[in-house]
Amino acid sequence: MTAVSVNGQSGFIENQRVFPRVAQAIRSKEDSLKKQFANAKLQWPAKDVYIRSFKYDSQLEVWVRNTSAEPYKLFKTYKICALSGTLGPKRMEGDYQVPEGFYYINEFNPKSMYHLSLGLNYPNASDLLLSDSIKPGSDIYIHGSCITVGCIPIQNDQIEELYVLASHARNQGQDFIPVHIYPVRFSNNRSQEYLDRNSKEDKEYQKFSTRLKEVYDYFEENKKLPLISVNKKGEYVIL
Repeated sequence: MTAVSVNGQSGFIENQRVFPRVAQAIRSKEDSLKKQFANAKLQWPAKDVYIRSFKYDSQLEVWVRNTSAEPYKLFKTYKICALSGTLGPKRMEGDYQVPEGFYYINEFNPKSMYHLSLGLNYPNASDLLLSDSIKPGSDIYIHGSCITVGCIPIQNDQIEELYVLASHARNQGQDFIPVHIYPVRFSNNRSQEYLDRNSKEDKEYQKFSTRLKEVYDYFEENKKLPLISVNKKGEYVIL
């Protein structure tokens, strides 16, 4: 698998452009992205991108801003076009679960088996404490092709757009593009009720999802991201 890890900034777009799929994506999507940003009164290219995903709701949101002092603004919501696993975090290799928690993009893969893909830093610090100690799993991506065994797939034309947008943010100096993966959209009553029904016998998962909701609520109120740490129990904590 050919991939570009997240290190170095200068010339990132030009380095990506040598790959045919990325070059084609830039040709076909960049002008459209500029127009979409202009219509939404957003500054192109975005210097700061934030992605959040909702498993039950099958949605992937892209938020943008240009300085840390600004609140994020919603740019677009993509439909997640295939699902695997159930509600709940990923805890071992081969469980087909999409992770839940707080991650960042650590890889741009221009030669993905699934058109283009953006890799996530699973397992993170929490996963390493709470997941299988020998085989927690790996290779979690946002990608195209609409098939999955534990990743987050969107349509090929959408991953092209997102890949170009993320590449520009990387080129502008954003080393870590945060990706937050939630079981449900907590502010949607139907989604919250679904989570409640499916976790009523699982006290540990109730506690885990409550921690996720704290971060969700913070962002909903402030349109900024809190500082998040992991304690010795593997629990997420807002600092």
